[in-house]
Amino acid sequence: MAVIQTLRFDDSRFEESLERIVNRGAFAQEEVAGTVREIIDSVRKRGDEALLELTKKFDHLDLTPETLEVSDAEIEEAYKKVSDEEKESLELAAERVFDFHEKQKTETWISTDDPDVLLGSKVTPLDRVGLYVPGGKAAYPSSVIMCAIPAQVAGVEDIVMAVPMPHGEINPHVLVAADICGVGRIFKMGGAQAIAAMAYGTQTVPRVDKIVGPGNIYVAVAKGQVFGQCGIDMIAGPSEILIINDGSGNPEHLAADLLSQAEHDERASAVLVTTSAQMAKQVAGELEKQLPQLSRAAIAGKALGSYSAIIIASDMEEAVDFSNRIAPEHLELAVDHPFELLPHIRHAGAIFMGHYTPEAMGDYLAGPNHTLPTGGTARFHSPLSVEDYVKHSSIINISCAGLDALADDVIRLATAEGLQAHARSVSLRRKDAHAHCSCKGH
Repeated sequence: MAVIQTLRFDDSRFEESLERIVNRGAFAQEEVAGTVREIIDSVRKRGDEALLELTKKFDHLDLTPETLEVSDAEIEEAYKKVSDEEKESLELAAERVFDFHEKQKTETWISTDDPDVLLGSKVTPLDRVGLYVPGGKAAYPSSVIMCAIPAQVAGVEDIVMAVPMPHGEINPHVLVAADICGVGRIFKMGGAQAIAAMAYGTQTVPRVDKIVGPGNIYVAVAKGQVFGQCGIDMIAGPSEILIINDGSGNPEHLAADLLSQAEHDERASAVLVTTSAQMAKQVAGELEKQLPQLSRAAIAGKALGSYSAIIIASDMEEAVDFSNRIAPEHLELAVDHPFELLPHIRHAGAIFMGHYTPEAMGDYLAGPNHTLPTGGTARFHSPLSVEDYVKHSSIINISCAGLDALADDVIRLATAEGLQAHARSVSLRRKDAHAHCSCKGH
């Protein structure tokens, strides 16, 4: 049996296969929604008591309120287990991600184009954010960097982090990355219970204003359920990659890139769209060759067999149209002239250009954020950025002369909406301005 299916757009089974790929996360969310709600309600009502019970049940970790938080001694011990070279790589990643996100900063601005009306926007960082960093099947210090650095750039003063530590196993690279990135407090908790703890607060875990970061299906559903109690970055689904290929390049490279997403999760999706039947055959062969060499071959094999495909397109226009229809999280333009295609790409979380820009570069230290919209949400959503950690307040200051100039129109609109008090609040001030105010400015 082939590792991955090969399709053409006119195959009778194409739409059925596509629906399975696109909707792979939806049914799973429905299945766990009730369980997640129970977990959230329990933590909301019983705080630490419920959080510790659930951590013991799911992570097989018996904690107390005193040991729930990672200690300074544990962080110091983590540094001893990370080599100098690894530490330098983490610092380089943090530096490059910082430099990229520094360019995203927006400042408070005020406009005085109209002498009688001052307008502006006040940019304020959030007070406290909570980062969720996956644990369990894999540990991701890169996710710490991607979530913490934009918060740091934005000026968030209080950054807390939740990371599951099954059986008490603490990944030293995650702790070192958190320390490098200025994370203030780290809690040994995961799953829906961690999301609930950060959203509502417990006796030990502080309540946050926003929760960011990827996680499993329970984490994704929990973020959706606490939205409104606090903000969230997005509801992330299983990871995905779409590669557009024109027949050029190395099939070994393309297979490796597909596997780089398939190894994340059994529900990950890896799709190649190529105009070359020969390339399609070669990549399929490379997948069969490379898959057994992976330490996570079982996971990658399930993702390739269930939610992935190699698709043969008639031309590049058909390939690009398909990409825009899917709106992939990661899009690789593995073609000889990627910048010719770029203007036609409308929907993608991140776009990797050319044969020497594998998706893995973006995962670690290219600079842009690797927390990206999944499941087609790139049609309307963007990567995690500095903007996710600030809020904008409108500034309005109107002089008596400015109020007088605009009053008739405001009164007219308020009256049309049947809001008499709105109209009166303006008309009374206009009358007062005529009687007492002689200013011509602010």
